[in-house]
Amino acid sequence: MRLFAGLLALVPLAGHAETHDVRMLTRGETGAMIYEPAYLEIAPGDTVRFLPAQRGHNAASIPEMLPEGADRFIGQIDEEIAVIFEVEGRYGIKCSPHYAMGMVMIVDVGEVDGAAPLPDGLPDRARERMSDLLGR
Repeated sequence: MRLFAGLLALVPLAGHAETHDVRMLTRGETGAMIYEPAYLEIAPGDTVRFLPAQRGHNAASIPEMLPEGADRFIGQIDEEIAVIFEVEGRYGIKCSPHYAMGMVMIVDVGEVDGAAPLPDGLPDRARERMSDLLGR
């Protein structure tokens, strides 16, 4: 009986995780080759659903912008994927075919060092868009 009561005490905790929808777009309100929204602040355990609102896009983690211990992911072109972000930190997300065109977004999970520099090797347009997202 105690075990059952203990398990019931944990049930409300599971309900706190949220799902955030991100649309992958060729053109949107803020320009071309974008994710809407392009920046998210979420809690550990939250899910982000990447929705192919327009054809020809995917969502993939940028290896140089993954927190230590986080798993890489890559969706197929035109695939809706849901990613659970468990590890705190800053994640860079790209559309593989449009990375050089600056189709990127940032997901900050939990407490993040906002002053951390962007990694070397990002395509110029991707770096520019990420800098804009971070207000740098």
